[in-house]
Amino acid sequence: QVQLVESGGGLVQPGGSLRLSCVASGRPFDDYAIGWFRQAPGKEREGVSCFSRGFGRIYYAGSVKGRFTISRDNAKNTVYLQMNSLKPEDTGVYYCAADVRFGDCSAFANQYPYWGQGTQVTVSS
Repeated sequence: QVQLVESGGGLVQPGGSLRLSCVASGRPFDDYAIGWFRQAPGKEREGVSCFSRGFGRIYYAGSVKGRFTISRDNAKNTVYLQMNSLKPEDTGVYYCAADVRFGDCSAFANQYPYWGQGTQVTVSS
């Protein structure tokens, strides 16, 4: 059974930084394709960043490119999302998601059968 647990959200001022973490368990860590998604109130869930199995391909949404960085620590079974130069429009609940069937990086939520509980990020002065 795959389990994902996010942490690291919080309240930050515009221009600030946060680092989100997602600990994955249940499968060998290299089996996973991992995606980060976010959902703002009243909006659809949006793909922010992802990497394919083995970290072979990485994707960033245009709205975060150059500001966010996805990375992983294999020894800790942990995926990170470093978020810099945060803007109010980055506010939302951030989720990590995992796929072990296709192993591909996708910005579409329906590819991922496993989801964490989410962590709130609020960017406000």
